[in-house]
Amino acid sequence: MRERVRAWRTAGIAVLGAAALLTGAATGAAALPAGPVTGAAAGDDPGDGGPDGGGPEDGGDLGDGGGPGAGGVSSPTRADLMKAIQGTAFAYAKYRAYAAQACRENLPDVQALYERVARVELREHLAEQARLAGLAGDDAANLRAAISGASYEAKAMYPGFAAQARAAGDRNAARLFSEIAEDEAGHRARSARALRALEYPSSGASVPVGPVARSVSVPEGSPQVSSRTLEDLRAAMRGEALAHARYGLYAEHARANGRPRLAMLFEHAAQVELTEHFAEEARLAGLVRSTAANLCESAAGETAEGTDTYPGYARQAAAAGDRAAAERFSEIARDKLRHAREFKDALSGLRANCPDGG
Repeated sequence: MRERVRAWRTAGIAVLGAAALLTGAATGAAALPAGPVTGAAAGDDPGDGGPDGGGPEDGGDLGDGGGPGAGGVSSPTRADLMKAIQGTAFAYAKYRAYAAQACRENLPDVQALYERVARVELREHLAEQARLAGLAGDDAANLRAAISGASYEAKAMYPGFAAQARAAGDRNAARLFSEIAEDEAGHRARSARALRALEYPSSGASVPVGPVARSVSVPEGSPQVSSRTLEDLRAAMRGEALAHARYGLYAEHARANGRPRLAMLFEHAAQVELTEHFAEEARLAGLVRSTAANLCESAAGETAEGTDTYPGYARQAAAAGDRAAAERFSEIARDKLRHAREFKDALSGLRANCPDGG
């Protein structure tokens, strides 16, 4: 079980595209170079980043960034907030899948527990971390961040994953990665059209709303790919979970600004990321196991975050003088330990034990 928890943590380091997206709206720039934007998906929209077709702005590191959305915290604290946001977004998506498995096993109490903890992760932990980090900018900045992120995934990340999967003989994964790259190109083009409509209202451009997502189930299973492709799937899942959460924040911002069609564009994109992309990747990665195994993994992860990760973030924030962030990190650490106890109690109720005795 410890190996499984360690593997999920390691996967988070590989999400370069997701890391870029985290700083995009807050700084008005992408943290990774998007590269030249060419071809039909790019078009000549203002969202391409200017006459040369490059990304909004190149350069910058994860966790760095000033600008109007930076949230007023130090760079080290903001870096920790960004890492926390990535982990929280993944926990929400994962716990939803675990809740569905508990439902299939006719364990309504465990299902309700996972659903409740997932809501806390998204509506409390992630929302507050995003506010402190200044994750969402104005609507135009959010669209530019979406364009940059989708462009990176469509042109670099997913094609690279697909090539590696083909080389490893993982044909289903290669096909899925290629399909998601096409989806991301479509989202990038729709976001560019929306940005044009927003910035040039006299152009006659309208804000598209995007396709309605399919719902893909994630049954219990083992990984269906090689170890190398599994690493890419785990990285991709974290990126999709993050995109779902980020687009949800952007949608709330757009709706509050009186732009319901833009809110729908972000909401539809968010659901595609979660119920299609994340779910399809999770099926191949063997994310979901039996409910007993899921509870073991959840309890171990929440314990590690509550005893090590978040207290460490809190100490660093306090040392940097970021009092509000330090207090919030400490509160989340307490929540994590409470959730760990609840998962362990649920496991005891099943009269089950973890393989390592945890």
